[in-house]
Amino acid sequence: MSAGKTPIDDFYTKLTVAAAVFSVVYEISIVMYAGWPPDSGPWVDHEHFLFGRDFINTWLGGRSAFYGGPGRWFDFSVYNEAIRQTLGIPYPDTYWSYPPHVVLFAWPFGLMPYYPAYIAWCAVGIALYLFASSSVIPRERLLFLMVAPGIAVCIFFGQNGFYTSALLIGGLLNRERRPVLAGILFGILTFKPQLGLLVPVVLLLERRWIVIASAVATTAVLVILTAMLFGWNIWIEFWDKVVPQQQEIMDRIAGLLFGMIGSVFSSARLWDFPLNVAWAMQWIVSALAFAAVVWTYWKPRDPALSLALFVTATFLFAPYILNYDMVIFGFVVALLRDRRDITTRDHWLLVTVWSLPATTMLAVVVWIPLTPLVLIAFAIWLVSLLVLSDGGPIRLLSRTAGTASPNAFGSDQAARFAATFSGTRRTLSSA
Repeated sequence: MSAGKTPIDDFYTKLTVAAAVFSVVYEISIVMYAGWPPDSGPWVDHEHFLFGRDFINTWLGGRSAFYGGPGRWFDFSVYNEAIRQTLGIPYPDTYWSYPPHVVLFAWPFGLMPYYPAYIAWCAVGIALYLFASSSVIPRERLLFLMVAPGIAVCIFFGQNGFYTSALLIGGLLNRERRPVLAGILFGILTFKPQLGLLVPVVLLLERRWIVIASAVATTAVLVILTAMLFGWNIWIEFWDKVVPQQQEIMDRIAGLLFGMIGSVFSSARLWDFPLNVAWAMQWIVSALAFAAVVWTYWKPRDPALSLALFVTATFLFAPYILNYDMVIFGFVVALLRDRRDITTRDHWLLVTVWSLPATTMLAVVVWIPLTPLVLIAFAIWLVSLLVLSDGGPIRLLSRTAGTASPNAFGSDQAARFAATFSGTRRTLSSA
């Protein structure tokens, strides 16, 4: 064991190395399995998808910014015909699912050929995610975030989990000291609205009026700017065509989607529960997740545990939530792993959550809906820690592992309550 390191430190070091090896081997094996690039036409994988799969939506969305906007892509048959004409090859059916203002951020990638754009998309996204996390995660822990299975899954699907995690983390960490910035980040997050459904609950309970105003103003600017560029009808068409299409996908989940959609609804459908029963189960869990967030933020509590419970509740609350959106759980685990009030068994729970984006796809092969089972257990554990911490000093989020110090997340508010219990101005118990 290295000097100054605990057995838990060595455990996470070995886990980081193993995950790094797995990620590299996983990505290389996908490329090798596809074979060498063809002499003509795009390079596709063994299932005839472009590498990065879902990135085709971002890339074509970015290109559409220069040709009248993505409104044409809202029609399933028109969109798939456009993909085949653009690529010049037969291509598996693909759905457009994003609100139209996503093109305001995707257009730079539409200026590049597909594969350079895909590489840039992943590189920029990971960099933003690490930058947002680095305000409270020590630099030596950032590799732990980079090699998390959620990153590998997000790269494979060419998805935006890096970006949504950066926006959500940045908004949550800055809502005290930089409320305008926090609101802007939450406003941009509306391109993936299911990840922000519980944000207004927190902001209202904490009376973050500036954050709310900033978020509303940002959203309004994005909606208006999109309409000015592509016509007001684009929002009507999105509501009339894309929203029902997404509902149909939910009602007819099959195949690979069972391993990707981690909601209670999807799990119930995996076990062949009737549609109305599956929705009823989802709404019950959604109500409990909502109640957990209200309880947590009703009064100031441990900010790290509260943030972790908020993220977990968000993924339990939404019926349409996917494993590549779970990049943010790498941040959550890195935030909690140095706490001194957790046991060895608790660390195994953290590792289970950290690896969930990958393991959930394996578990579904044997009909185990792993995501909701793990997240419900994780939420219960977080609530129990919050209950035990009530009445004690409030731990502040810290960039230095194993210490507690003020930072951008609720620092002033937490310090005032901590001073009540500790009798000092800024001296708080270590995390």
